[in-house]
Amino acid sequence: MVLEMKVPSPGESITEVEIAEWLVNDGDYVEKDQAIAEVDSDKATLELPAEASGIITLKAEEGDAVQVGEVVCLIDTSAEKPAGDESATAPKEEAKEEVKAEAPKADTPKKETYATGTASPAAKKILAEKDLNPAQVKGSGKDGRITKEDAIKAKPSMGTPGGGARGESRKKLSMLRRKVAERLVSAKNETAMLTTFNEVDMSAIFALRSEYKEDFKAKHGVGLGFMSFFTKAVVRALQLYPDVNSMIDGDYKVSYDFCDISVAVSGPKGLMVPVMRNAENLSFRGVESEIKRLAIRARDGKITVDEMTGGTFTISNGGVFGSMLSTPIINPPQSGILGMHNIVERPIVKDGQIAIAPVMYLALSYDHRIIDGRESVGFLVAVKEAIENPVELLMDNDPKKALEL
Repeated sequence: MVLEMKVPSPGESITEVEIAEWLVNDGDYVEKDQAIAEVDSDKATLELPAEASGIITLKAEEGDAVQVGEVVCLIDTSAEKPAGDESATAPKEEAKEEVKAEAPKADTPKKETYATGTASPAAKKILAEKDLNPAQVKGSGKDGRITKEDAIKAKPSMGTPGGGARGESRKKLSMLRRKVAERLVSAKNETAMLTTFNEVDMSAIFALRSEYKEDFKAKHGVGLGFMSFFTKAVVRALQLYPDVNSMIDGDYKVSYDFCDISVAVSGPKGLMVPVMRNAENLSFRGVESEIKRLAIRARDGKITVDEMTGGTFTISNGGVFGSMLSTPIINPPQSGILGMHNIVERPIVKDGQIAIAPVMYLALSYDHRIIDGRESVGFLVAVKEAIENPVELLMDNDPKKALEL
């Protein structure tokens, strides 16, 4: 019996996917539930598992766009697994990217040469220091001899390749990356995006983590990171300034009484933005556990479309890569995104005295069509206040209870 494998629907509103990579070769024996391909939608990259065991015949090429429900391969379920066959477990050999031939080296230029001319010892030294080929220099001396003055005046041709490699590669962007690019351009062109900045003293967070992080990890199995503090601070600020937790839908403003926080995480296919649902109900432990779960699923390529759909506000932490300051781009149709950055010891004024403190710059990009300056600045100040005074504003003056220790 020959089974037709069709493209399943990755999620609502998705009608087309792209074959990103076949993980098996045509004619291989595959086992049921074995991952045979990776498919890109405009929201996520997903694995396609074999629906049965047997010999596979591929019906689509890598890079092909196929409709949901279209047949992409056949599996002959009546075929027996060949003795000693390892094709089911052997990964497909990675295709090599096409690389263009290197340009000619600088030592073989097709230029006029002066066969009878030679360089004087002084000229040879100067040309060597300039990394110039004497054949490229016209000599003014007898019989075309290259003099010291000729070498001093010689300049490399701007069109002459150097001695290094000059290859290039060309690879089609994944459907996910193309959709991300489209959304980013749309966000820039279709929103009145502005960014406001502030700085936050991280001393209080450092002190809390230093005191409780070991007990927190021992009890809950996750680390006490910065993201839980910032998520709690953002939720509090969204409740104080609900316009930041709103979106535009045509001529209407849609406001939410819940906080679904999108968190930018790095995955093998690039940046992904899974969502923490109802973050207002999550404890510190709940936030850290959910971020860890989503980050692992993104890293392993198991994140689903549903887990990346929705979200009312986004937090992006460029500080993990060393970013000092940036203007994050809004994640449509959301109206705001908070950018976190690296933490650097800087001089600040405390109680009238100059002190050294760990400081982070914060950036809030927002859609000015729906969020006014008062709300945007007030929101960011509220985040700053909560981070600088977390015990009172985020922990109800009881850190142990808040951290469930």
